[in-house]
Formats: sequence, structure tokens, C-alpha cells
Amino acid sequence: MDPSEQYSRAAVAASAVVIRDYSTSFSLAARLMPRRVRHHITSIYGLVRVADEIVDGACPTDPRAHLDALEEAVERATDEGFSANLVVHAFAQTARETGFGTELTRPFFASMRADLTPAPHTPDSLAAYIHGSAEVVGLMCLRAYLVGVAPSDYDRLAPDALRLGAAFQKVNFLRDLTDDELRLGRAYLPELTQQAFDVALDDAAADLAAGRAGIARLPGDVQRGVRAAADLYGELLRRLRAAGLDGARSGRIRVPTAAKAAVIVRALSPAR
Repeated sequence: MDPSEQYSRAAVAASAVVIRDYSTSFSLAARLMPRRVRHHITSIYGLVRVADEIVDGACPTDPRAHLDALEEAVERATDEGFSANLVVHAFAQTARETGFGTELTRPFFASMRADLTPAPHTPDSLAAYIHGSAEVVGLMCLRAYLVGVAPSDYDRLAPDALRLGAAFQKVNFLRDLTDDELRLGRAYLPELTQQAFDVALDDAAADLAAGRAGIARLPGDVQRGVRAAADLYGELLRRLRAAGLDGARSGRIRVPTAAKAAVIVRALSPAR
């Protein structure tokens, strides 16, 4: 095997370990993707998770410097085609092969930096944060879905990817209320009452419905993986609504493993 090919395979395997350890939902969804796409989705989410962990407390000293270094490493690897950091290398290979660059990575890192100095959001700053932290990740994945199949469909399908990415992030805000506020000192949403919580749930549900509608327009071989991820978030949204604000504040709402399996089986159903 060519040394560069072997190195790239090892890099993707390293990213797979990262997402398997941190997110069973995305790890499951990635494994449902066709082989032509699976390694790209794994590489994208591996890098996203490393950046998340830098700003969420895994880095004991100067997280800003480490985040800056990570962004610099990503841009250099995307230009040169190599990084000694396996997760960065895998991500850069995906960026080069699928055709995205700083137009998506720089907004992402800007949102990650915003987490280092938490401050109350305005509607505009929150929209910018959601775009950088989630919507651009949806666009990265869309590039991967279409590479070698229908790259010219990107502009037509991008609005659906944006809505799905926004939905995932808005659900995360509601799921992680306690951890964000108490441990990390972040308040992505205004002071919540039960009514405001319900409005936020409705907003996330509207984005999720719009993003789901676009799944049928994706290449057929990726639809089940995307649908599984959307359905897992739909189940989480249902559980948040059932728990209410007090339940969400009492602890992180989760989808148990057995329920995740049932959701995935439904997503794979031929009738879907």
C-alpha cells in the first residue's frame, strides 16, 4: 500500500475512535453511510469534536492558543495535503477531496472562540454562532454527500442542510441547559420560562421538519444515514418536550440505547 494512502486510512480510523468515544448517535449515523461518504463524515465530526473539547474544558491551559493552533494546522494541512496530527490530516483530506475550505472552517472556529468568553447573545450574535457552530458543519457534510455524484446540486440543497444543522444545534442548547449554564457559564438562550422553552422547542422542530423534507432530494445512498440522525434528534426533541423546562434543568435528557436502536430501525425501514 502507498505510504500516503496508509497514513490517510490511519487518520480516518483515529477520527472514528474520537466520535465513537464522544457521540454514539453520530457514530451510528456515520456507519449507516455508504463507503464513499463514511470516511468523510467521520473526518468532519472528528475535527469538530476535538475543537469542542478544547473549549469545553479538556484543555487545562490556554484553550485559545490551542484553538488558534488547531485552526492554523487545518488551513495548512488543507493547503499542503498533510498534517502530523491524524485528526487534522483526515479532515484536511476531506476538505480537499470534497471542495470546501476557509469559507466554512473560519466561521466554525469563530463560533468556537465565542465559547471561550461567554456573554449574553443578541439575536444576531446567536444566529452567527449557530451558523458557525452547526450550519457550516451541515454544509461540509453536504459537500461530502455530493462529491463524485452531483456536486452541481450543492447550491440547490444547501438551504436544507442549513436548516438541519440549525435544528441539531438548537436541540443541543435545550438538552445541555444545566451543563452550559452551571459548568461552562454559557447562556445561549434568553432567561427561560416554560413558555419560552416551548417556543424554543417549536423553533427547533420547524427547522428539523424543513431539514427532513430535504432528505429526499439527497443522493439515495446517503438518505438513510441522514434520516437516522434527524430521527434521533426528533426523538430527543420529543423527550425534551415531555420533560418540560424543569426536567431539562434537572439533568441532561438522553435517548437510551434501546430507544436509539428502535429509531434507527425505523429510519432503515423501506417504507421510509
